[in-house]
Amino acid sequence: MKLQEICNYLGNVIPLDFQESYDNSGLQVGSADQEITSALISLDVTEAVIEECVRKNCNLIVSHHPVIFNPIKKLTGSTLPERIILRAVRSGIAIYSMHTNLDAAENGVSRKMAEKMGLTGIRVLSPLKDRLLKLVTFVPDGHLDDVRNAVFGAGAGVIGNYDLCGYCGDGTGSYRPGENTDPYTGEKGKMHFEKETRFETILFSHMRGRVIEALLKSHPYEEPAYDIYPLANDNINAGFGCIGELPEALGKSAFLRFLSGVFDAKGIRYSGGPENEISRVAVCGGAGSGMINDAAASGADAYVTADLKYHNFLENGEKLLLVDCGHYETEKYAIELIHDLIIKKFPTFALRFSETNSNPINYL
Repeated sequence: MKLQEICNYLGNVIPLDFQESYDNSGLQVGSADQEITSALISLDVTEAVIEECVRKNCNLIVSHHPVIFNPIKKLTGSTLPERIILRAVRSGIAIYSMHTNLDAAENGVSRKMAEKMGLTGIRVLSPLKDRLLKLVTFVPDGHLDDVRNAVFGAGAGVIGNYDLCGYCGDGTGSYRPGENTDPYTGEKGKMHFEKETRFETILFSHMRGRVIEALLKSHPYEEPAYDIYPLANDNINAGFGCIGELPEALGKSAFLRFLSGVFDAKGIRYSGGPENEISRVAVCGGAGSGMINDAAASGADAYVTADLKYHNFLENGEKLLLVDCGHYETEKYAIELIHDLIIKKFPTFALRFSETNSNPINYL
């Protein structure tokens, strides 16, 4: 299939709009019309991963971490990212990355981490903000179902675990067709009143273009009226980090041994923490120091993440058990997420997990 097809799909199910402003998710290397025959899934894109991709005759790498993170002003091979890009281009390998947008997705990296731990009652720790819109339009009698179904079919109307969510109210609209119009009803130059239904629903901001396109195609009016309102509501099903309950409470030592087994973590760092048993646990795959306060406010007994600094432990380590399990260790299950996403849409597409250990950290 064409690279564009898989890029469109991945960008739809894991929206690029969900990524943080500093990130660079999406297509990193490759041409949209390139024919893709098989893909290698990896956490990182390293020179060793590129060579593995060549050996396995894959021409696409789908990774969690982007290879292009900082701006590149020249392409001479003088830096590691430049060498990786040049080797990929010479070998005809495309690279697509899903980083913080995969972290923030409803079934993203932190939820996978929580599921591996067997947590129950899992919910988002820090929901996405400023990503919701409300659509309001006005539909004449007999056309509501067509418009509503088209808008829902484009992805609008989802609230939590409910879909097809909307509200309708009857009223009367007015308009006066101009000389260069082709009105659905009414006469040119005369004010017209029409029985209409006000229909409103909710949508994510990244869906705006396709939802409006669906509205315009399905609406009988030549120039349908509609309003778009930004909402201050949090998107409670998407965001960073997760929190849930252990099946049974564990003492600190038992909890740390449990984490070591789940994530094969050989160099766990942890704080003193309170003396109570661990029952409610907050997690964040990768660098999660920015959500320590969210974890504490959520009532968690422990917060499991990575890349914690000395002062994180010093300032917060007595309030709750802080556990640094390692960046690679807490994110390595992202490749399972990527695999399952692609196979769901393209069940016969050839996918391979990278066998290259890209963890740059060793433990003595």
